Amino acid sequence: MPREDVKKLLRSKFMPHIWCPGCGHGIIMHSILRAIADLDIPREQVCISSGIGCSSRMPGYIDACTLHTAHGRSLAFATGVKMANPDLTIVNVMGDGDGTAIGGNHFIHACRRNIGITAVLMNNNIYGMTGGQASPTTPEGAFAATAPYGSIDPTFDICKLAAGAGATFVARATVANPVMCEQILKKAIEHQKKGFALVEIISFCHTQFGRKNKRSRPTDNIKFLKEHTVLKAQADKMTPEELEGKIVVGEFVNIENAREYTDRYNDVIARAQGKA
Repeated sequence: MPREDVKKLLRSKFMPHIWCPGCGHGIIMHSILRAIADLDIPREQVCISSGIGCSSRMPGYIDACTLHTAHGRSLAFATGVKMANPDLTIVNVMGDGDGTAIGGNHFIHACRRNIGITAVLMNNNIYGMTGGQASPTTPEGAFAATAPYGSIDPTFDICKLAAGAGATFVARATVANPVMCEQILKKAIEHQKKGFALVEIISFCHTQFGRKNKRSRPTDNIKFLKEHTVLKAQADKMTPEELEGKIVVGEFVNIENAREYTDRYNDVIARAQGKA
């Protein structure tokens, strides 16, 4: 059961949630709420935004300022909120298809601007809600509704994509390790004062992805994640051949001296007003 301080952040009247039983997304939501509670951020100062998809149901369950927006456009909405009220703590949740396919341009430009948003990308390797279509993170050879003979598309490494686009905090965890998820999320939320933070959390969809790829039970997926996860410190000592098929978790980027976008925008306002 959730802690009492976490329960206060839930809209219990909307429970039980509509995620499939055993879905990893609930673990991510609980990790986000524990991070917010541990950081003692008033819920009136928290904004949770999302687009469309299984991940995007989350704002409906969290008792804070929430936005359920258009498919792939959540970071654009979150950017507007941050520009209007830079003091808000913004956590933007999105899926792999929502965030890096339909919302791919918004994603890379939010990274590039280094705006103070914590983006939580819940990667389950599939479009879960809309019918099980292949996404930019569906592994090569995996089956999907749009890849009945196996996907041939190369996949995005979302953390490398974020780092290359300019995000100043980048990390990855999996739902098989909720404690690590919470620890990384706390760091990512605190980083908002310095800029854009991307946390990729590897989840799973046993309903749409798992049934087609011999991982139809939640326990199959948790076992898979545990068996294929490697800490970054360990991965740094491994060869490319040894890393084949592995999920590297940990902190990849953390630029301490970065300057956040709305802070820089205040300089523009000061110049326009003749105050600088």
